Amino acid sequence: MPQVQEPQAAAAPDDERSRQAAAIAETVGAVLAGTADAAAPHTPADAAEIRAITDAMVRIFVGAPLRSDGQLTVKSLAEEAGLRRNKLTHKHTGLKDLFYALVKAQQGPPRAFTDKEREVSEQRKKDLERVRAERDGLRARAQQLARIVHVLEVENHQLRESAGTDGVVRVFPRPRR
Repeated sequence: MPQVQEPQAAAAPDDERSRQAAAIAETVGAVLAGTADAAAPHTPADAAEIRAITDAMVRIFVGAPLRSDGQLTVKSLAEEAGLRRNKLTHKHTGLKDLFYALVKAQQGPPRAFTDKEREVSEQRKKDLERVRAERDGLRARAQQLARIVHVLEVENHQLRESAGTDGVVRVFPRPRR
């Protein structure tokens, strides 16, 4: 098993977390592959799949993927390992869970919002509410105008039919009030 070098003190926290995650994945993979070899020596494919998955985890966590886009997803992990995704989701669920746990541990705790960010967020929410109300008003106005146009079309059609064959439209006097 190749040794993973210890991160230097000047390394960024994300880089250090990535290296730690890669070291954990490599260690767990070696143990699981050895266990698979010992438990079922007649099925070396399982051990090879475990090794491929853990090697892919290491490559993804250190930022050097060979076959995938390097995203921290099971799809990318399976692609990097050269396996179908269902091998991770159905057969090697423990490795999938380990991968998700390492991804979560690597991301660290979420950062708190600053006052300025909160103000910007609140302003955007107000703007969004205003724009949605304006959109709803315009939508209602468009529906109202569509109804008016429809009524005018019906009246126009009725007038044309009542005009007869000569094509002259006769206007009747308005009733007095």
